[in-house]
Amino acid sequence: MKKLLLAVSVMVMGSASFVVQADEAVEANYNKSCVFCHATGAANAPKTGDAAQWAPRMEKGMDVMVESVQKGLNGMPPTGMCADCSVDDIKALIEYMAAPQ
Repeated sequence: MKKLLLAVSVMVMGSASFVVQADEAVEANYNKSCVFCHATGAANAPKTGDAAQWAPRMEKGMDVMVESVQKGLNGMPPTGMCADCSVDDIKALIEYMAAPQ
């Protein structure tokens, strides 16, 4: 039983570390690319953490959102200024910005 508890504890601690690293990576990508417009709402960009502004966009679905980022939309340049972001990075950034804060 002690071995099982130890194994579960190690798995949970390892998972928590991964989440922190993932959060740090998302925040780093946000700060190098998205923050310039999404922190202030420049060029009519939906503000980070403003669920009301993000809701109609999120209703379109993640695939549409990712495509908009990849191609650019309105004042947002293609890739949203994160040229080295993968599709998974883009999804994480969208979820980060759309989450109520």
